[in-house]
Amino acid sequence: MLQTVVIVVHLLVAVGVVALVLLQQGKGADAGASFGAGASGTVFGSQGSATFLSRLTAILAAVFFVTSLGLAFFASEQADRLSQAGLPDPAVLEVPSAAPVVDDVPVLEGSQAGGEQDVPQVDEVK
Repeated sequence: MLQTVVIVVHLLVAVGVVALVLLQQGKGADAGASFGAGASGTVFGSQGSATFLSRLTAILAAVFFVTSLGLAFFASEQADRLSQAGLPDPAVLEVPSAAPVVDDVPVLEGSQAGGEQDVPQVDEVK
Protein backbone atom coordinates (compact mmCIF):
# COMPACT_ATOMS: atom_id res chain seq x y z
CA MET A 1 0.00 0.00 0.00
CA LEU A 2 2.78 2.42 0.93
CA GLN A 3 4.65 1.61 -2.28
CA THR A 4 1.57 2.51 -4.33
CA VAL A 5 1.22 5.84 -2.50
CA VAL A 6 4.89 6.65 -3.12
CA ILE A 7 4.53 5.81 -6.83
CA VAL A 8 1.49 8.06 -7.19
CA VAL A 9 3.23 10.93 -5.37
CA HIS A 10 6.35 10.39 -7.49
CA LEU A 11 4.39 10.62 -10.73
CA LEU A 12 2.45 13.71 -9.64
CA VAL A 13 5.64 15.45 -8.52
CA ALA A 14 7.37 14.56 -11.81
CA VAL A 15 4.52 16.09 -13.82
CA GLY A 16 4.57 19.14 -11.52
CA VAL A 17 8.30 19.66 -11.97
CA VAL A 18 7.99 19.45 -15.75
CA ALA A 19 5.09 21.92 -15.76
CA LEU A 20 6.86 24.40 -13.48
CA VAL A 21 10.07 24.29 -15.50
CA LEU A 22 8.12 24.97 -18.69
CA LEU A 23 6.22 27.85 -17.06
CA GLN A 24 9.28 29.69 -15.82
CA GLN A 25 10.97 32.37 -17.84
CA GLY A 26 14.58 31.67 -18.72
CA LYS A 27 17.45 33.85 -17.50
CA GLY A 28 18.38 34.70 -21.08
CA ALA A 29 14.97 36.24 -21.77
CA ASP A 30 16.02 39.56 -20.22
CA ALA A 31 19.26 39.75 -22.19
CA GLY A 32 17.70 41.93 -24.89
CA ALA A 33 16.28 44.32 -22.33
CA SER A 34 19.66 44.76 -20.70
CA PHE A 35 21.13 46.28 -23.86
CA GLY A 36 18.39 48.84 -24.38
CA ALA A 37 15.76 49.48 -21.78
CA GLY A 38 17.91 47.81 -19.12
CA ALA A 39 16.57 47.72 -15.63
CA SER A 40 19.12 45.02 -14.91
CA GLY A 41 22.77 45.53 -14.23
CA THR A 42 24.10 42.43 -15.98
CA VAL A 43 23.78 40.84 -19.40
CA PHE A 44 21.66 37.92 -18.22
CA GLY A 45 19.41 39.82 -15.82
CA SER A 46 19.66 40.54 -12.15
CA GLN A 47 19.65 37.73 -9.64
CA GLY A 48 17.27 39.27 -7.15
CA SER A 49 15.22 37.14 -4.83
CA ALA A 50 13.92 33.77 -5.88
CA THR A 51 10.40 33.79 -7.24
CA PHE A 52 7.56 31.65 -6.00
CA LEU A 53 7.82 29.36 -9.04
CA SER A 54 11.54 28.75 -8.59
CA ARG A 55 11.12 27.93 -4.90
CA LEU A 56 8.22 25.59 -5.64
CA THR A 57 10.32 23.91 -8.35
CA ALA A 58 13.15 23.37 -5.87
CA ILE A 59 10.78 21.88 -3.31
CA LEU A 60 9.19 19.56 -5.86
CA ALA A 61 12.64 18.49 -7.09
CA ALA A 62 13.63 17.61 -3.51
CA VAL A 63 10.41 15.60 -3.06
CA PHE A 64 11.12 13.87 -6.39
CA PHE A 65 14.57 12.81 -5.18
CA VAL A 66 13.19 11.55 -1.87
CA THR A 67 10.48 9.49 -3.59
CA SER A 68 13.10 8.12 -6.00
CA LEU A 69 15.17 6.92 -3.05
CA GLY A 70 12.05 5.43 -1.47
CA LEU A 71 11.21 3.53 -4.63
CA ALA A 72 14.79 2.24 -4.82
CA PHE A 73 14.47 1.02 -1.23
CA PHE A 74 11.20 -0.79 -2.02
CA ALA A 75 12.78 -2.41 -5.10
CA SER A 76 15.77 -3.68 -3.10
CA GLU A 77 13.48 -5.13 -0.42
CA GLN A 78 11.42 -6.89 -3.08
CA ALA A 79 14.58 -8.32 -4.65
CA ASP A 80 15.74 -9.59 -1.24
CA ARG A 81 12.38 -11.28 -0.66
CA LEU A 82 12.61 -13.02 -4.02
CA SER A 83 16.14 -14.22 -3.34
CA GLN A 84 15.09 -15.62 0.05
CA ALA A 85 12.12 -17.50 -1.44
CA GLY A 86 14.28 -20.57 -2.00
CA LEU A 87 14.42 -20.35 -5.76
CA PRO A 88 17.62 -21.74 -7.26
CA ASP A 89 20.07 -19.53 -9.05
CA PRO A 90 19.41 -19.72 -12.81
CA ALA A 91 23.14 -20.23 -13.46
CA VAL A 92 23.09 -23.39 -11.33
CA LEU A 93 20.09 -25.00 -13.02
CA GLU A 94 20.91 -28.03 -15.13
CA VAL A 95 19.81 -27.99 -18.73
CA PRO A 96 18.50 -31.42 -19.82
CA SER A 97 20.46 -32.88 -22.69
CA ALA A 98 18.67 -33.53 -25.94
CA ALA A 99 17.65 -37.09 -26.79
CA PRO A 100 20.00 -38.84 -29.21
CA VAL A 101 19.10 -38.48 -32.85
CA VAL A 102 19.18 -42.29 -33.36
CA ASP A 103 16.01 -42.71 -31.29
CA ASP A 104 14.13 -40.42 -33.68
CA VAL A 105 14.90 -42.51 -36.82
CA PRO A 106 12.19 -45.08 -37.70
CA VAL A 107 13.38 -48.65 -38.19
CA LEU A 108 11.56 -51.30 -40.23
CA GLU A 109 11.02 -54.52 -38.28
CA GLY A 110 11.92 -57.13 -40.95
CA SER A 111 15.07 -55.62 -42.43
CA GLN A 112 18.61 -55.42 -41.20
CA ALA A 113 20.66 -52.39 -42.02
CA GLY A 114 24.25 -52.70 -43.14
CA GLY A 115 23.86 -55.74 -45.42
CA GLU A 116 25.14 -55.96 -49.01
CA GLN A 117 21.61 -55.91 -50.43
CA ASP A 118 21.21 -52.32 -49.24
CA VAL A 119 24.10 -51.04 -51.35
CA PRO A 120 23.44 -50.87 -55.10
CA GLN A 121 26.01 -52.61 -57.28
CA VAL A 122 27.56 -50.83 -60.26
CA ASP A 123 29.13 -52.84 -63.06
CA GLU A 124 32.66 -51.73 -63.80
CA VAL A 125 33.38 -51.02 -67.45
CA LYS A 126 36.97 -51.12 -68.63
